[in-house]
Order: sequence, then C-alpha cells, then structure tokens
Amino acid sequence: MFDGFAISVSGMEAEQRRLRVIASNLANANSTRSAAGETYRRQDVLFAAVPLERDGSEALRSSREVRKVAAVGVVEDPRPLKRLYMPSHPDADEKGFVEFPNVEPFEEVVHMMDAVRCYEANVMSFNASKEMLKRALEIGR
Repeated sequence: MFDGFAISVSGMEAEQRRLRVIASNLANANSTRSAAGETYRRQDVLFAAVPLERDGSEALRSSREVRKVAAVGVVEDPRPLKRLYMPSHPDADEKGFVEFPNVEPFEEVVHMMDAVRCYEANVMSFNASKEMLKRALEIGR
C-alpha cells in the first residue's frame, strides 16, 4: 500500500543529489584548479533500480519485485578539458595553455531543468498516492 510513497521519495532523493552535483559543476565551471591541485572535471550521477525494502509481509505481496531509484555513485565526464592560450595565467603550462573544466554552463542548466521537472513529477506522484489513500480511508468510514 505504501510502495508508491517509497518509490516517489527515492526519486526525489536521487534528483536532489543530482541537483547538488549540477550545482558543483556550475560553481567550478571557470576554475583552473581543484582542492587537489588538478583541473576540475564535470561530474554526473549514476542512477540504478534497486529492490524496495519492505516489512515482513512478503507472503501477501505478488511475485514481481518492486524497485526504487537510487543514486549509486558519481562519475567524472571523460570528455577532454578546454585548453586556452593564456601565457600570463599562473596555471599556464610551459606552452602557455591553461586547462579549464569540461563544464558547459548551458548544458548544466538544461540538466538542472530536467532534474527539477523529474523532482516535481515525483512530488506529484507522492501527492496523488496520498490523495488516493485519503479517499480510501474516507470510503471506509
């Protein structure tokens, strides 16, 4: 009965993590060095469908396994870094080039809009499940 709530909440948590990673990408779009001293690389979140944990009433459930979404990790984007000729920059190499992150701000804004829409869809699903449960309880009165 409450699987819909758990699935919606897992989707909201996954999109929230995705939004934090996107914000980090945007914040580092023009940085030339990370805390480790290397050039920042764009990051992306990996999602996976994982089994939904349930209480002990497994015998009453169908044989189909219900899954929820989980953010299972963060990976770096393998695309090449941007190189600009700036010989006076303190991070320039011996040829005068500076490496900048492989972050495209416009692309990140599109990803952010997608994550917000997915989050909103999960909120709407949660609210629909809540309304159905509320109406079912009203029928039982």
